[in-house]
Amino acid sequence: MRIVHLAAGAGGMYCGACMRDNRLTATLMRRGHDVVLLPLYMPIRTDESDVSTHRVYYGGLAVSLQQRFAFFRRAHQTLDRLLDSPILLRALGRLMTRIHPVGIGPLTVSVLAGEEGELRKELKKLITALEALKPDLIALPNLMFAGMAQSLKSALNVPVLCTLAGEDAFLDALPDPYRSRAFELIHQGATHIDGFIAPTRYYASRAVEHFGLDPKQVHYVPMGIRIDDMGQPADPPKGPFTIGYLAGVCPEKGLAGLCEAFKLLRNRQINCRLKIAGYVGAVGRKYWAGIHRGLRKQNLTDAVDFLGEVNREEKLGFLRSVHVLSVPTVHPEPKGFYILEAMACGVPVVQPRHGSFPELIDATGGGRLYDPSSPKALADAIAQLMEDEPLRRQLGENGREAIRTNFTDDIMADETWSLYQQYGRSSHD
Repeated sequence: MRIVHLAAGAGGMYCGACMRDNRLTATLMRRGHDVVLLPLYMPIRTDESDVSTHRVYYGGLAVSLQQRFAFFRRAHQTLDRLLDSPILLRALGRLMTRIHPVGIGPLTVSVLAGEEGELRKELKKLITALEALKPDLIALPNLMFAGMAQSLKSALNVPVLCTLAGEDAFLDALPDPYRSRAFELIHQGATHIDGFIAPTRYYASRAVEHFGLDPKQVHYVPMGIRIDDMGQPADPPKGPFTIGYLAGVCPEKGLAGLCEAFKLLRNRQINCRLKIAGYVGAVGRKYWAGIHRGLRKQNLTDAVDFLGEVNREEKLGFLRSVHVLSVPTVHPEPKGFYILEAMACGVPVVQPRHGSFPELIDATGGGRLYDPSSPKALADAIAQLMEDEPLRRQLGENGREAIRTNFTDDIMADETWSLYQQYGRSSHD
């Protein structure tokens, strides 16, 4: 059975969804399955070996031009190949990331409109490529591609599944009329999708309620991470207690809230440091500059290490150097890939009591939750772990063991493949 995964590349930054799709595909390949990972919009970027194909479909530059100018909808395939060049897309990737939803509403609706939208040429090119690959099942990367399901099934006569990847926050930020139209098209497109795969039980329920999906079609498959190079549990050096942050530097991930909690801890005369690692895009630079000004006013910049984006080796070194990790997201988080990585290294986490975090911490015993409305609550939760080393070490051991038992890439691959077999068999009954 041949599976084609479609993955929505995020341009120049590491993306949790891309990293999950790449890890899943790589693990399935390692286990001898016939799987192809085909990128959409941008080449994917991951801190592991990239197993996706070279060719990008629905290239970010081409679709933007086709959305705005009729000329590009009729352009010769030679120009299309140039616009879809991975080299060009990588060069432009960082300039095109984190486009505000207000500006991308028409494009989102066009993708969802499928053959009725302005990007019908891109859909035809994708179908031609898929016909050559002869898949037995196609997996869409998120609900924002639901509009192509009917055309794919009609042309290829194969089951279509869809990953649920946290698309609600983006879609909810679209202004009307684009938001209303997008939800209408998702509702229509979802009727042609055979099944949905959610990374957490929280987001399975959220998607059923928010998008009106049939709960019988929504399947929970736990996220899985690579653990073979994690090494021994984290054992930070003696010295100041170090709080870690590992995520994109942007308002949604809540770095400002962590910095406020850090200020409260320092005001209590607690000797601690803050270590920040994560991609900084155009929006993030302005956001970080404001946070940095606040730290400087309180003479705290010497107690903060800002590493910027890190590769895998640097990330693992970072995790081994911190006593606790916190990414206090502003919006409910559908996944939480980074806290799985922290716990796999034996680092306890302190997370807001919303989204997927209660579920993941309950499943692992690897951290603490706090009231997200209060920076003081975050400071208090961190202080508790700072003052109680036995508790901190126990949480670290709990999390590390739970990840290795229930959240590995092999487990994710096995459960996903079982679903593929289930839908593949049913399509031939």
